[in-house]
Amino acid sequence: MKRLFAIIIVTCLATMSAMAQKSLPLVYGQEFAGAKYAAPLFPSVEEAVVSETLTNPFVFSDGKKRVKKFKDWEKRRAEIIRELYHYEVGEKPIVDRKDMEASLVNDTLKVVVYRNGETLTLTSRITFPEGDGPFPLMIGMAMNCLPPSFFSERGIATMNFNMNQVMAHQQKRGSEPINKIYPELVENGAYAMWPWGVSRIIDGLEMVGAASKIDMKHIGVTGCSFAGKMALWSGAFDERIALTIAQEPGGGGAAAWRVSETLGHVETLGNTDPHWFKESMWAWKDENVKKLPYDHHELCALVCPRALLVLGNTDYEWLADEAAYVSCVAAREVWKKFGIADRMGFSIQGGHGHCQLPTSQYPEVEAFIDKFLLGKNDANTTILHVDEKLADKEVQKWIPWATTGFK
Repeated sequence: MKRLFAIIIVTCLATMSAMAQKSLPLVYGQEFAGAKYAAPLFPSVEEAVVSETLTNPFVFSDGKKRVKKFKDWEKRRAEIIRELYHYEVGEKPIVDRKDMEASLVNDTLKVVVYRNGETLTLTSRITFPEGDGPFPLMIGMAMNCLPPSFFSERGIATMNFNMNQVMAHQQKRGSEPINKIYPELVENGAYAMWPWGVSRIIDGLEMVGAASKIDMKHIGVTGCSFAGKMALWSGAFDERIALTIAQEPGGGGAAAWRVSETLGHVETLGNTDPHWFKESMWAWKDENVKKLPYDHHELCALVCPRALLVLGNTDYEWLADEAAYVSCVAAREVWKKFGIADRMGFSIQGGHGHCQLPTSQYPEVEAFIDKFLLGKNDANTTILHVDEKLADKEVQKWIPWATTGFK
């Protein structure tokens, strides 16, 4: 009888998981579905309380409510986004289509944004496969460090995002192209404004319509190092992106600030590039990191229920991949809660150059591309791969809520 009961339970769980796979969206038709929700309170450094462990993504900012069902996640997700706006990067504006123009000429997409009597122009050339489309699209942040054959052999279009048309790698605050139309956002970091540009490119594709030859339900973003952060922030902030592949993003990307603070010579909150974030973020450096109302496992979790793959490289201490490992395990709890854990994976391996994908990671990346850009549901995306340097690291101490937060 006990064995029969166990079989029934396992069958029911499998059925529920399969139902979740079918019912939860793989992508959305709008940039930020939670824009309608009010922002939470933003405690100052003096008001914030210390959390020695990673913050619980299932607890609302007021500490009173919890995410119990998937419908709660949209509201909780909106809170996390606004916390990231407030404390780290500044608000990412949404643009009304009446203030934009878009065209596609000789495979080059041109998007013009109008505001305050000024204009900002974005151009990106699309490399199309043979055929009439519509084609899935992978957008490379600054450049795509993944093997081109991953896309050319699969009939996937590619595009590189020209970040300097929005903001330079080392911005001069107030003097960047984006500041012509948003002079009031001089404090914004690059990781608000570069994703803003990516979203305007997606707007432009939508405005061009069928002539773009792009399958708007199958758009991915990828990048490596600082551009790996850019891919993660872009995927986190725009729900029209179906697949995010963040390659070796380091601190300010997938790595949790709290964990990084306990490591060696790594990119901590107080030791990252100030051009990429709000200058006011430095009030939270050093010991104050423990007071942040969130951490970067929640940046990763913003991609849920869409697909995310994080790639790491343990040969480079600066990347803080122990912090990325902890963060990925913590973030994946969100996908797990909703029965879609196969939509989030991580592979952290050494033995290769920075931004040089080793052949051992090829099948892992290809599986995510096959499933989430091509719709091949038999692709195995249950990927939780760390090399021996991280295998014995303690993770559970950072996420005590992972075993108690679902009750």
